[in-house]
Amino acid sequence: METKNYSSDSSFILLGLSSNPQLQKPLFAIFLIMYLVTVLGNVLIILAIHSDPRLHTPMYFFLSNLSFMDICFTTVIVPKMLVNLLSETKAISFVGCLVQMYFFMACGNTDSYLLASMAIDRLVAICHPFHYNRVMNPRRCLLMLLGSCTISHLHSLLRVLLMSRLSFCASHVIKHFFCDTQPVLKLSCSDTSSSQIVVMTETLAVIATPFLCILFSYLRIIVTVLRIPSAAGKWKAFSTCSSHLTIVALFYGSITYVYFRPLSMYSVVKDRVATVMYTVVTPMLNPFIYSLRNKDMKRGLRKLRDRIHS
Repeated sequence: METKNYSSDSSFILLGLSSNPQLQKPLFAIFLIMYLVTVLGNVLIILAIHSDPRLHTPMYFFLSNLSFMDICFTTVIVPKMLVNLLSETKAISFVGCLVQMYFFMACGNTDSYLLASMAIDRLVAICHPFHYNRVMNPRRCLLMLLGSCTISHLHSLLRVLLMSRLSFCASHVIKHFFCDTQPVLKLSCSDTSSSQIVVMTETLAVIATPFLCILFSYLRIIVTVLRIPSAAGKWKAFSTCSSHLTIVALFYGSITYVYFRPLSMYSVVKDRVATVMYTVVTPMLNPFIYSLRNKDMKRGLRKLRDRIHS
């Protein structure tokens, strides 16, 4: 089989969500609406938080950065997908593919670390309320944010460097709607076993760390809440975590399904559906989950609305 090392003037073909020509325009309309709702919803969350001094707390500091990262996360993928839905060629250059892969992983991993930071915030607020202001001070919150971004970008850089060294078969059709690791690896004619071991090990460390942090935080929270004598007190404590837990379940559920399996078990159709869940659906739902189930956010959004109308 013919192989070649892709260079900057080479390109891949992104097959997209469906090869059926009749579905291209309906899919374009659906994902355009979802993208606009995602951007608008997350921008409103950011503006509401920054315009209301009562929302200038660690939890909402992390939420505003999560909303910003969700905008970046979907922008890395969806605009190119929309262009390809209306295009005949559906091409993406090899360099463009690696760039998309880099920022997709960087934004996605930053999301997971921000979710872990929010879990730590809830842990301190519920289990150590009298030390909350000292522990979750602005300097520490900023360091947590910078640490999240740094680890995520280093992880992405390693993955892209490994991918850039592979050779690819004559077939250059990526059976996906963006340059994700697994479908691109499927095209490689190189021995990817060592790359897969490095990728799986390093990915497990990077993704499992925030997940275990979230798990540990909520185990501590549950133990603390169960000691509260009144049912109303227990409900009040748990209600402050419900929005965060919902997003964690959506995000990690789909990511675990897609990435923590051997390459031999990769399924094009099932993985594309699961990937849409955490790349498009979850970022779109985040503003609704936080605004509909959070009195502080509702107040902040009303205040922003009144300020716009005045």
